[in-house]
Amino acid sequence: MATAVPLKATARERVGKGAARAERRAGRVPAVIYGDKKPAQPIALDHSDVIQQLNTGHFLTTVYEITVGGGKNRVLPRDVQFDPVRDLPTHIDFLRLAAGSTIDVSVPVSFINEDDSPGIRRGGVLNVVRYEVELTCPADAIPDEIVADLTGLDLGDSLHISSITLPAGTVPTISDRDFTVATIAAPAGLQSEEEEEAEAAEAAEAAEEAAAEAEEAGESGEAEEE
Repeated sequence: MATAVPLKATARERVGKGAARAERRAGRVPAVIYGDKKPAQPIALDHSDVIQQLNTGHFLTTVYEITVGGGKNRVLPRDVQFDPVRDLPTHIDFLRLAAGSTIDVSVPVSFINEDDSPGIRRGGVLNVVRYEVELTCPADAIPDEIVADLTGLDLGDSLHISSITLPAGTVPTISDRDFTVATIAAPAGLQSEEEEEAEAAEAAEAAEEAAAEAEEAGESGEAEEE
């Protein structure tokens, strides 16, 4: 479960494009803290600290504790803007988390026990439909990931969200259907064989029907001659 990670910040006295560019030239990333019915608070973060957190791979699902202006803010990153050329962070939006609140957040799915899937052992392919699932969960208990167990899944089987154990108090934001997270697809070679077998079976069935119709027609003709 998510725990608050301390993150250093300084208050920004000026806002606007010029002030933001000045912060970036000084090696800082401009940001803002908003929400919880409080005024927005412009801040700046050390560029190296931001890069380090982005490299964790789950920046947007990590709860941070930012101390600025003598106060502590429990926050969750909601948006990161990047320079289109250099792909470096240029601005971050943080949402204040009120005590006892819930939040919608996209959480990555981790797949385990591929070796225990009969379909994969037979050469099947794990076809991931959703690499992330949007969940509604307590703001102070955001999971880093949810775990999908592939044990027992055979070719053609589907793994639905109902088969994944979610943390207490956490539910999918999509609640009107049991949506698919992944499937076990047959390998191309096996698909071709199955298609050929199906076509052969259809051809044999058609031949039997044609023979039966011809036999019925022959019997009908003999009856008319009599």
